[in-house]
Parts: sequence; structure tokens; C-alpha cells
Amino acid sequence: MLQEDALQALKALLPQGQIFTDRASLIAYEVDAGVDKGNPEGVVFPRTVEDVQRIVRWATEYHVPLIGRGAGTGLSGGAVADRGGVIVQFSYMNHIRDIDIYGRSIVVEPALINLHLDTAVSKFDLYFPPDPSSQRASTIGGNVSENSGGPHCFKYGVTTNYITGLQVVLADGKSVRIGGKAFDYPEYDLCGLLTGGEGTLGLLTCIYGRLIRKPPAVKTMLVVFDSVEQAGEAVSAIIAAGLVPATMEMMDQKISQIIEPFAQAGLPLDAEAILIIEVDGYPESLDAQIEEIVQILKAHGGSGIRVARNEEERTKIWLARKSAAGAVTRLSPSYYTVDVTVPRSKLAQTLAEVNQIIDHYGLRAGHLLHAGDGNLHPMILIPDPEDPELMKRIHQAGHDMVACCVRMGGSLSGEHGIGIEKRDYMPLMHSQAELMAMWDVKQAFDAQNIFNPGKIFPTPEKGEASPFTGYSSRYQTPLDETYQLKLSETGTFEPDSAEEAARGLLYLTNHDQRAHIGAPAYKQENDIQINTSALRGIREFAPDDLYITVGAGTPLKEVQDYLAQEQKWLALEAPWAEATLGGLIAANINSPLRMRYGAIREQVLCTTVALADGRVIRTGRPIVKNVAGYDLTKPFVGSYGTLGLLCDVTLKLTVPPRSRRSILIGLDDLPTGFEWSQKLLQRALNMSSLVLCKGVQASVSVPHGKYLLACTVEGHPGDVELEIQQAEHLLHEQGCEQITIQDALHGVDLWKTLLTTNEDTALQVRVGLPLIELPAFVQKQSTLLEGVSFLADLASGLLYLTYTPETEAQTWLQAIRQEALTKEGYAIVTNGPLAIRQGLDPWGYVPEALSVMRALKARWDPQGILNNGMGFPSTLTSAH
Repeated sequence: MLQEDALQALKALLPQGQIFTDRASLIAYEVDAGVDKGNPEGVVFPRTVEDVQRIVRWATEYHVPLIGRGAGTGLSGGAVADRGGVIVQFSYMNHIRDIDIYGRSIVVEPALINLHLDTAVSKFDLYFPPDPSSQRASTIGGNVSENSGGPHCFKYGVTTNYITGLQVVLADGKSVRIGGKAFDYPEYDLCGLLTGGEGTLGLLTCIYGRLIRKPPAVKTMLVVFDSVEQAGEAVSAIIAAGLVPATMEMMDQKISQIIEPFAQAGLPLDAEAILIIEVDGYPESLDAQIEEIVQILKAHGGSGIRVARNEEERTKIWLARKSAAGAVTRLSPSYYTVDVTVPRSKLAQTLAEVNQIIDHYGLRAGHLLHAGDGNLHPMILIPDPEDPELMKRIHQAGHDMVACCVRMGGSLSGEHGIGIEKRDYMPLMHSQAELMAMWDVKQAFDAQNIFNPGKIFPTPEKGEASPFTGYSSRYQTPLDETYQLKLSETGTFEPDSAEEAARGLLYLTNHDQRAHIGAPAYKQENDIQINTSALRGIREFAPDDLYITVGAGTPLKEVQDYLAQEQKWLALEAPWAEATLGGLIAANINSPLRMRYGAIREQVLCTTVALADGRVIRTGRPIVKNVAGYDLTKPFVGSYGTLGLLCDVTLKLTVPPRSRRSILIGLDDLPTGFEWSQKLLQRALNMSSLVLCKGVQASVSVPHGKYLLACTVEGHPGDVELEIQQAEHLLHEQGCEQITIQDALHGVDLWKTLLTTNEDTALQVRVGLPLIELPAFVQKQSTLLEGVSFLADLASGLLYLTYTPETEAQTWLQAIRQEALTKEGYAIVTNGPLAIRQGLDPWGYVPEALSVMRALKARWDPQGILNNGMGFPSTLTSAH
């Protein structure tokens, strides 16, 4: 129980009715939707950010754990107070603060119900894709904390792909904004760590997200297979054909036989596997896509194909999938859902082994699978939850299933999280160095272990003082006294493996020798240059699982050329032929392609990183759905080499678009260009870029005008033609008379041209703004931009400027930067000759969570040896 002084201090913080400590009130908060239990000592109901700050300061003073809670629909015990403490129940903080229709963005409070958000934005023909099965009850804050997925993840991705910023209260009670309404802020991607952080790093009070256009039509089908292997092969064949269904769900025979007597959805009880496949897009093109998918399904043994002709039939198909929980509870008072992910090609083999485990322990279960992304959900019936011997067998079966999936190259959890349920399984998947890297993250955010203690990390043994079983409180790499750093003839360090890189970095750390990774132009005098050219080449190509692993020193062009022969593609572009994947990731270089395919942070599945203290860690796994601890990949994206050396990277593959067409418009009136672009953006469904530029020389003939508006659409040929026709019609309605349609020029080509023209003479600057602010910003700065070539990425709120100084660069940059900062944006220097860059602050932006950035840097690079010349930001390493 809370000590009397702590209790009285708590009661003084909030009004009566917002604090409860009586036993009767606390019973409701002992569990979430899983099987784990814990006894909280109190529950508080904050209404404002200031309430949350007061609660956190109180908890830190009295060393009381805080457990954030939304709707309590979690399945891994994440919101359970198994170590006592106070539940912070966010029920009152459930408002939509802003829906920006043009900018396709939202600002919401954490307790907003997922479905309520979807209902609100659907009025504007918009859509928030992360849709966990619990979306009728689950909150956005909970979805962020668990990085929730759902049936539509294969096409649209998980929650982290749609979160651009967070307002969070840190352990010192300070409320800070991380990220925000703009893209690619010059700071560590702490947003990516908090998303999926299970409430262990801070308390979320506000969430910034992005939306997409709601698909205007959807078609659903059900198909039967004689084996799980056949169904899996059909899924792979659909993907290989360049088709991207919104959903591919699988049910095995056991779950079908449980569901059908309950749902009476017409499921064939003799089918070994059933697939539910859904496609969305323009209604005119769906029939052609469905027909192509049907032919693929038949070629791989599919039969009994039912295509819903109307909403009633579609609802009946989905009734089967969504009735699983109700059907199971009809047969058993409780059930235990295991959540694991494997590479898609291993689904059938994994399912066979999981069935053997179930039989070995004498249990009954059925299987639901997100077949498109390899996510399995064995549902184990619990006839008597009070039977300790039965529960022991169930938990042992769960452990064995997890171990099986890890052996297959998968993850402990695809969407439910670790929490209490799987914390002791973490060493099955993560090495000692990786677990300690996660503990470093925890310490950087919450050194006193106030937020949700006991979650994610393995339980300490009795009497053990260290943070978790079997590990010291600070991992120490064994020091090899005989190691000598090997330098090339030019004095550079060129490691050929992650292990060699780690040994070299440790040597430099121990000798207090600073090092520089990346472009030599930013290298400081006496720094050791690190060259990744020996970390080059393709390590693994997995076309069935849609990923490729390459050395970080491999040029993007080299990988794209290889993949072209295999009819695969990375949805990435670089202006420079020599640009390496490690360099692009470290600098977070995003082309306008992100409009359709997402940012580079969404393309990177995992990496191998050498840290300056000699550790080698693997971040992530080569699977799309993975919530097994903190997302360690994210902070390295855009870190400019200040946290560690990327040694290899694993990236998502896609099939090259079948069709690509562009609309080009020349015009002399800038406001008109922005007005037309806003109209186009509202209708974008398959657009891959939308840019407005000035002074950019195209490689082909383009319409005349001071400005050029370029809109590119790509994907399925039917969708491309429909969107081009709709865009053309819309533009004509707006009074646009001269429209050029062609296949040769992509909006990305204009971006590449701008960034490679006059590199030796011009200062290059990237301005990031909330999308809604971009048109007014450009027009307000028209005098400063008069002699400047620029390209506005109209879907991302990014403005690229190339400036050849006629006046002092500092004055020009400061004026641009000041206006951007007032709009919650930024302006950074990305390139230019040293003569112009000298004396300029390249960043001009101080992150609100700078203290956390410094703390993380200090733990992964304790002597501050890495990339001090980058000054990222300029005050990052001031403590060293």
C-alpha cells in the first residue's frame, strides 16, 4: 500500500473524483484482456497535460511506479500493475484536437477510441489504416504504446508508419514534443522508440498522425484449399504478380470447425485452409484485379471461391473471421491467444510444428493467421482457468511455440507486445548486447524505472541487483589488449565485418580518438575517417519473404540493378549514383516516393550495428510485424552516424509498378499552382509524387512556364488510368487548359536533378513544414526565393532549396529558418561547398527532448567519439 505521506501528497494533486485507492475501485484494474494479474495501489484520472505532469513529479519524488492505461484491451499484461504502483487511467483525455483535411493529419489525445477516430475522419474521405481487431474499444494511445497491427497491415503497415509526433511527459515531469506535424525533424527518432515502448518510457498526452485517402471501393472473397502449404504458396504467387491486396487472412480447419457452428457463415468444414482476400481501390478496376487473383488461386489449388457481390455477402464472409473469439468462448470459459510472427515462407512449416506442440501437451486449439505478413494466432482453449496443472501446460506450450518461431527467424510477438506475458522469453530472441541496448534506452528515458516497471525485460532472479536475469547493470565488452587498429594507406579505418568494426570502435573509444563516418567534407582535423566500402555486397536475397540484406556500404544503384533482374525493387531513390544504403539511412534521405511507399524508416526492417563501446547489436528482424521490445532500428535512421556504425541493412522489397504515368503543367502563377495541387492531393490514391518546382531543368521536353507542376501515378494499370483521367478532369474544371501526359518523366526525376545541379557552387537547404503551411510559406518568402531554384514536395511538406549566394548566406538562411520555426517546422543545410557552409549552423533546431538524445548518445558512445563534426544537433555532445 502507499505510504501515508505519499497518499496525502497524491490527494493534494487532483480534485476529488480523480483519485481512487479503495479496494472495491481497484479490482477493475487488476487485469487487462490477457491472463496476467496485478494489484494496483491506486488509480488516477488526469484531465490535462498539467495533471499528468503533477502525477509524474509526485511518483518520481516518492518512487511509486506509474502504469498508463487506456481501454485495457491489451493481451500481454502491459497495463497490469504486477509490481504495485498507481494506474494512470487516461479516460478523460479522449478528444480530437485537430483534423487537417488538406494536410491529411490528425492531432488526438491518447484515450480516443480507434473506431471513433476512423468514423470522424471518414466524413472527409480519409482513413487511419492501423485497425487492430479490438478497434471498437482500443484507444489510439494504447495502439501507439503496443505498435498495434491488424488485418490490413500487409498493404498499409502498422501504427508506427502513421505516427509523426508525440507529446510525452518524461520522468522529470517535463512535457516535450517529439517529432510533430512536419516530417523528418533533425533529431533522433525517439518517436519510433516510444511507439511500441509499452508505456515504459513516458506517458503520452498527445499524438500526431497521418491519414490516407479512404479507398472508394472494396471487394472480398473467400477461397478453400486442401492444405496450408497450398494457401501459403497462393499468397506468395499473388504478391509475386505485383498485386497488393488490402488483406490476406487465413483460417485452418480446426478454427473453422470451432467457428462454423457458432457463426453459421457457410464455412466448409472439410477445408484444411481458408483464405479471406480483400482488395480495395477504384470500383472500375477491382473486377479485373479480382479476376487475376482468382486465376492465381485456381492455379495453386484454390476452390470453392466466393466473391462477395454486395455488402451483405461481404459481411457474411468477415463474420467468420471476426466470430473466432465468440465461438471459442462458447466452448470454453477462457482462451489464450499466442501471438508470433515468422517469415511468410515458413508459415506452413511453423504451423505443423505448432500443432505438434499442441498435441504434445494435450490441448485444443485453432489457428488464425495474417497470412500476408506471417503473423500466427493459435487460440488455445482453457476449459478450467483455475486448474494450475492445465495452466502450466498452456504456458509451457506458449513458450515452445515462441521458441519455434524464433528458430524460424521470426519474432516473439507480432502485435500484442511483450508486457508480462513474454518478458522472460526475450533472451530466446535477443542477445545479451541487444537486451542491454534496450536497457540503455530505458535508462536514457527513465533512469529511476518509474514508468511501467517489470514490463519487456526478463524478471530479475531473487536477490539480484541487476536490471534483469543474468546480466550486469552495464554491459562490458571484453577488452582485447592485443588488438591494434588497422588503417589503410590513406589513414582510414575500413572494417570488413561488424565484429571488426566493433573492435575498431572500442579501440578508438579506449584511446579517446574521435572518428568520422560518411562524407569527408564534414570530417574534423585529426578524426579517423571510417570507410564502409569493404562492407559491401548482397548478403541474403529472400524473394518469397520480400526482403534483401546488404552490406551498408553497398550503393543503392548496385542493389537496384541486381533486383531488376529478379523483377523486384526497393521503393527508394537517391540523387547520387554512388550513394550507399547505409549513408541514405543514416542521413534519412527521403524522395517524393514516400507519398506512396512510405519513408525510409518504414523500408528498413532490421540492421546490424557496431556501437562505440564494442557491442554488435542486431536491431529488428526481417519481418513486417515485430513488437518484441523497443524498435532499436528507428533511432539509427537519421542519426548521421552519431550513435553507431551501420554494418548491414535489411530492407523491404516490392514488385516494380506495372504502370507509371505523369501529368505535367507549366504555369506562371504560383498561387494557382498550389491551389491545383491541393485539389489533386485530396483525390490522391495511387499517386507516387506531387511536386511543384522552379528552375529545375528536366531531361525531356516539358510545358513552358516559370513553374512546373508534376503529378505521377503508378501501380495497377487500371488504377493508374482511372486516377490520371480523374486528375485531368479535375484540372480542366479548375481552368487548366494545357495538360501534358507522358510516361518518361517522374516527379522524383525533378527532385534528383535539383539536388545534383550546381552542387559545387550552391547551398542546399531542406525546409520541413506542416503540409498545410507550405503554400503560404513559399509565397511569403517569395522575395528570398526570387533567385533560388526550388522543389516543393507537396505530399510531404518538404521544400528543397538551392541557393547561390548573392548576399550573405547567413542572413538569407536565418530569415528562412526563423519563419519555418514559427510554423513548427525547421530548415537545415544538407549540402554545399565548404566556402559557403563555413560558419553556418547546419541545423538551427534544438529538439525538446535533447536531454534524452544526450543520454542515449552517452550510453552507446560513452566517450563521444562518433561524428562530432556533424554537430547533430550542435549541442548534442556538449556534455563530453
